Amino acid sequence: MSIEPKEYQAPVWHEPVIHQMGAPGRRGVLFSRVEDEIEAGVGPAADLIPEAVRRRDRPALPELSEPEALYHYLRLSQQTLGMMGISLFGTCTMKYNPSVNEAISWRPEITEVHPLQHDDTLQGTLEIVYGMDLILRELSGMDQFVFQAGGGAEAAYVNCAVTRGYHAARGELEQRNEIITTIQTHPSSAATAATAGFKVITLMLDENGYPSLDALKAAVSNRTAALMVNNPDDMGVYNPEIKEWVRIVHEAGGLAFHDSANFNGIIGKLRPREIGFDACMFMLHKTFGAPKSGVGGPAVGAYGCSAELAPFLPSPLVAFDGHRYRLDYDRPQSIGKIREFWGNVPVVVKAYAWSRSVGAEGMGQVSDLSVLANNYMEKGLLAIRGVTRSHPDATSPRLEMTRYSLQTLKEETGVDIHDVQNRMTDFGIDAPWTSHEPWLLPEPITPEAGEMWGKEALDNWIAVLKKVSDEAYSDPELVKTAPHNQAVHRLKPGVIDDPDTRAMTWRAYQRKTAHQSARRRASPGEVPGQPGE
Repeated sequence: MSIEPKEYQAPVWHEPVIHQMGAPGRRGVLFSRVEDEIEAGVGPAADLIPEAVRRRDRPALPELSEPEALYHYLRLSQQTLGMMGISLFGTCTMKYNPSVNEAISWRPEITEVHPLQHDDTLQGTLEIVYGMDLILRELSGMDQFVFQAGGGAEAAYVNCAVTRGYHAARGELEQRNEIITTIQTHPSSAATAATAGFKVITLMLDENGYPSLDALKAAVSNRTAALMVNNPDDMGVYNPEIKEWVRIVHEAGGLAFHDSANFNGIIGKLRPREIGFDACMFMLHKTFGAPKSGVGGPAVGAYGCSAELAPFLPSPLVAFDGHRYRLDYDRPQSIGKIREFWGNVPVVVKAYAWSRSVGAEGMGQVSDLSVLANNYMEKGLLAIRGVTRSHPDATSPRLEMTRYSLQTLKEETGVDIHDVQNRMTDFGIDAPWTSHEPWLLPEPITPEAGEMWGKEALDNWIAVLKKVSDEAYSDPELVKTAPHNQAVHRLKPGVIDDPDTRAMTWRAYQRKTAHQSARRRASPGEVPGQPGE
C-alpha cells in the first residue's frame, strides 16, 4: 500500500522578542514591603550589597504579567523545531521518555537532597544508584560502575584517566603512550585520548566496513596503552572479529574499552566483558530511557570496568555492606573526580525506573525490535531514487542503524543532504542525522528507528524521504529553499558570522541595530556621529 506523507503546517506565531512586550510597571509577582522591625534589625536591603558590585542603572528587564509570560513561552514552544515529530536520530537512540519518570525525578526526595548530607539521610538515593550499578554489571559483565561522567565524552575521558592510572601503577605509563581507535568510533575517543596526553592511532575502514586485522596488528606494539572502539560502530556495522581484536591488544599488554553508545541493538544479547573488554560505558540518556542530552535534559555516561581497574575509578563510589549504603571516599589509587559529587543523579533515577519497568525480558525485546525495524527500513529506503547504502557489497551485520548516502541524488539534482533535512521538517519529520565528522560517506543520512516507533511511523518516514526525492528530481528549487511550512526559515548566508549583526543579548541587539540605523541615515561618504548626520 502506498503511503502519502501527512499534510503538515507548523504553528507560526508572529511572536516578538519578550523585551518588546509588556509595559512599564507591569508585574507577575508583587512583593510586600519589608516590615519596619526587620529593616531596623538588618538595615536597608540595598546596604547588604557591597557598593562596588551595585548596579548604577535599573536592569533592562521585560515587565509582564504572569499570564503574558506564560503564553509567550507556550507560543515559542509550539514553534520549536526538533524532537517534536518522528525522530530517528541515528547513533543517538532517541527513546520515549516516560512522564512518570520525570515526575519521580522532580520529587523533593531527589531535588532537595544535598550530596554532603550524612549517608544515613541518603539511604534511598544511594540504594537507587547502587541498584543501577548492579543492573549495568549484569548487562555488561563488568565488576563496578561509576556515574560521575556527565555524558559519553566524559566517560571516554574517565577511561583514558583510568588507563593512565593503571599503567602508572605498573611503572609503564611513560612507555605506553598510544591509544588505538578507528575512524568510525565516536570522535570523543580520539579527542579524550589526546586530551589525556596519549598519541592517537586511527585505523581506517576496509572494504567490509571495518578496519582489517592486519591494520590492527600493524598498529599494536609495546607502546599500546589501550584500544577504544564502539561496536556496532557509527555506521551501524558490527565487527565480527572484535574478540580477536581484544586478544591482540591484551597480548601486547594494552587495555580494551568498549564504547556502548550503540548498545540498543545488542542489549541483552552481548556483554562486553565476555568478549574480553576491560571497561565499557553506557549512555543512560540514550539507551536507558532518560531524555537525550542537549534537547531534553542532562546526561550520564555510566563507566564500568573490571575488578583489576576498579581501584582507579573516580571517587566516591556507592558501597553496600548488606545493611547500609555509604559513599566510599577511601580509595588511595583513585584518579579523583571527573566532575563534582556523584554526577547527575536524577538521570540515574530515570534510567533505573526504565530498567526496572522493562526488565530483562523486555530489554531483549528492545534489541529485537531495534534490529527488526532497521532492516525493515532498509528495504524501503533502498527503493528510493538517489539513495544508496554504505559498503553495499559488505556482508557484515547491520544492527540498529544503517548509514545511507544521498550522493547520487545530489549529483543528479543538485539537492544536498542539508536541503533534504530542511524539506523533511515540512512534513513533521525531525531533521534526520547525517554522521559524525569527518564524513566518510558523501551526503550521509543515518536513521535509527530503535524500538519505540511503530510500523506506521516508519512507513511515514520512508514516504516523506521518497516524496522529497521525487521533488528533487522534478522541482529541485522547492527542496533547496525549504523549509516552507515551519516557523523558522533559512538564514541568509553569513548572517550569524557577521560581528556587525550578530547579537547574543538584548543589549547588544539594541546597540547594533541603533548603529545600523545611524549608518543608514548617514549620507554617502559621511560617518555616523560626525557633523552632517
